[in-house]
Amino acid sequence: MKVIVCGAGQVGSSIAQQLASEHNDVTVIDRSAETIHRINETMDVQALQGHAAFPDVLERAGIAGADMIIAVTQNDEVNMIACQVAHSLFGVPVKVARVRSQNYLDPAWGNLFSRDHLPIDLIISPEMEVARAVVRRLHVPGASDMISFVDDRVRVVAVALGEECPLVDTPLRQLTALFPDLHIRIMAILRGETLMVPTPDDQMLIGDEVYFAVDTQHLVRSMDAFGHNENESRRVVIIGGGNIGLFLARLMLAEFSSLNLKIIERSKERAEYIADQLTGVDVLHGDSLNSEILAEANVQTAEAVLSVTNDDQVNVLSSLLAKRKGAKHAMPLINNAGYAPLMRSLGIDAVINPRSITVSRILQQVRKGRIRGVHSLRDGAAEIVEAEALETSPLVGVPLRDVDLPHGIVLGAIARKHEIIIPRGDTVIEAGDRIVAITRRETIKKMEKLFAVRIGFF
Repeated sequence: MKVIVCGAGQVGSSIAQQLASEHNDVTVIDRSAETIHRINETMDVQALQGHAAFPDVLERAGIAGADMIIAVTQNDEVNMIACQVAHSLFGVPVKVARVRSQNYLDPAWGNLFSRDHLPIDLIISPEMEVARAVVRRLHVPGASDMISFVDDRVRVVAVALGEECPLVDTPLRQLTALFPDLHIRIMAILRGETLMVPTPDDQMLIGDEVYFAVDTQHLVRSMDAFGHNENESRRVVIIGGGNIGLFLARLMLAEFSSLNLKIIERSKERAEYIADQLTGVDVLHGDSLNSEILAEANVQTAEAVLSVTNDDQVNVLSSLLAKRKGAKHAMPLINNAGYAPLMRSLGIDAVINPRSITVSRILQQVRKGRIRGVHSLRDGAAEIVEAEALETSPLVGVPLRDVDLPHGIVLGAIARKHEIIIPRGDTVIEAGDRIVAITRRETIKKMEKLFAVRIGFF
């Protein structure tokens, strides 16, 4: 597949690197000569300096033969025009654009991005995606990550294992026998900096972060088994009233009843604006690194503190201060991937990674076959996918124990009509089943082939 990536920031570089590692033909366009030089030195992609919306620049990048354009520059208008040019002049089939301004995304203008106007197949709004991801996690206190699949009938949850977890030191193949009421499938184990797609002989250890698939109806029981039985967060403090903070507050007010929500915003003008926009929310003007402001926001009794300013260091430090004052959970937004491995040792419960969230949404558009959902883990080290099994799939019609499933792929859950099945050796997949699975980076192509439409299907 030939892909043109416009913009070589964190998201553009990440998606280009991931697609190139899968042997796609990738060309990156960026206006910075320094950035282009760095990409040429460090990535197996073509890199071109220029304005991403100019037809001649796109033509030199090879847009005429491209299957997809992914426009993720810092400028909304450049992203939209690049997609329009790619469509109108070069007939590119798939167009993805990052759009930050909420003015363009107002439902009143929903027809703007139709094929007859601005023909963009996927609009990415990082602020909206991040806010939705945070709210999903707040529904599951104790989880460091939570991804919803199959219309929220299946969830993949990440939890850190402490000494209170009764499942540690147990080989995975024995979990069903020892815990017959535990309807989950362990899909991945993060041990230190190593992401493992486990075998039945592996076991979970204290300090591991574990990803498991579960029927949403059994989620509470499953979290109990991992030593987490907290209620949903109702007393919440948001630090930072920018676009993410404001959208997050609106989403929480719509999702949660009996919500006690406070927002700390450093800019007086912005704080006043937020206070006018939100009803029933206490907006405090002040510095989140000031102990008096944190005390005024009652972080000492907060069930969750969400630090979402545009400064990683402020987010980390304010989260640490909140935890020290007694906040039950703290979740900082971190753009710098180098900070993430340090968080657990500092006592931070979970981090918000905008780049990972945005890349996951883009990959959902990139993946071939009947792939319905994608979530990227650890900068693309693995992906959790939702896919539909077709009649021609080698997975269909035989017990899973007889399927030659590539090492590095684990099936986590199967949705069949109104039933959720946790796969075992004697499980037989049927055509039309929706499957939640994990695959390592090196087996992504094999995963796609398992769910691809073959000629015999027609």
